Amino acid sequence: MNEQPLSDVIRAMARADWDGVDAILEEIRRSDQLGNPLIIGGAFALAVNRHFPPNTTPSDVAAWVCATRLRYNDRDTLPALEMEGLIRAALGEPELVDNIPAETALGVEVFILGELLLQTNLSATELDELVADAEELAAEYRPPSSA
Repeated sequence: MNEQPLSDVIRAMARADWDGVDAILEEIRRSDQLGNPLIIGGAFALAVNRHFPPNTTPSDVAAWVCATRLRYNDRDTLPALEMEGLIRAALGEPELVDNIPAETALGVEVFILGELLLQTNLSATELDELVADAEELAAEYRPPSSA
């Protein structure tokens, strides 16, 4: 496992290697070495912006969320409003995430990121670039100060 195990999770998700994802997550739990959790958020934002064109409307996002949820038997556990809010936040409406609990946001980001990676079918080089860009975004992020 590399020093950013969540990068390995992203790579495994892109390959639809769910056993690999589970193994990496188990190793993270055992070692207590998560790495930078913002890598998931960075990869999510990058994947959303690659998938949705600049002129995407809220209706376009809602249609994608609806179609995505319909593909799953447990669709009722996929929170539509939170899915839409996180996608739209990544597209430029950050205020839409203000009332989404962090644990809900992370789960939704992981789910949507997995969906987008599977739909995009990135080459190995493109996937490496996405992961490197996500790692860079995560390293550069500084939370707003409360001073």
